[in-house]
Amino acid sequence: MDEREREKIYSKRVRAGKRTYFFDVKSTRANDYYITITESRRLPQGEGFTYEKQKLFLYKEDFHKFIEALQETVDHAKTELLPDVDFSQFVRPERDEQTDFASELKWE
Repeated sequence: MDEREREKIYSKRVRAGKRTYFFDVKSTRANDYYITITESRRLPQGEGFTYEKQKLFLYKEDFHKFIEALQETVDHAKTELLPDVDFSQFVRPERDEQTDFASELKWE
């Protein structure tokens, strides 16, 4: 088995306009687990596109602190900075991966 296949345990993709976020659970050689959060941005380049990626590694000892700080930050932004925004307007149903892939193909 390829090392990349061995280490990826779970993956969740979140599409957000020109950005895509990947949340992956991976394993180390010692069978320990960590999470990577990757932001991928599609940028125009010539006739096509290029992708810029940023990656964050989150280790098990920090899971609780990370989630707690993220939730506090989102709550602050929503209640203190954007109290009049109806965030339900941004909720979109998940799209089928097969449909997503087909919609990106351009036939000429």
